[in-house]
Amino acid sequence: MQTVEHETFAKPSEVRTFTHGKAEILEVGDSTIGRLILEPGWRWSNDVGPIAGTESCLAPHFQYHVQGRLAIRMDDGTEFIAGPGDVTSLPEGHDAWVVGDEPVIVVDWFGSTNWAKEGAHAETASA
Repeated sequence: MQTVEHETFAKPSEVRTFTHGKAEILEVGDSTIGRLILEPGWRWSNDVGPIAGTESCLAPHFQYHVQGRLAIRMDDGTEFIAGPGDVTSLPEGHDAWVVGDEPVIVVDWFGSTNWAKEGAHAETASA
């Protein structure tokens, strides 16, 4: 049964930092929601890949893009740029990087459980 909860990214449950960014994590009910703040120069394969221990991101995502431009390249070669107001659904197997000089802010409704978490070497579909 769903209960009333009120959480805020001003006081996240956890903050995971990495080169060129951070992931602010909220635990709300049975859900984990992440706000990813990615600075210019951030690239998943360079800044989070070594934490995950995988060649591409294996966490599927369902994201709302708040600010900045994020290039995404799927392992199958599909590539696009997401910007403010966009919603992306990404299966496992992708890389991403900040485009331009503006930080990227993304709210990740699915995929933040183990994303950029030290010791979680396999970002899996349960992420």
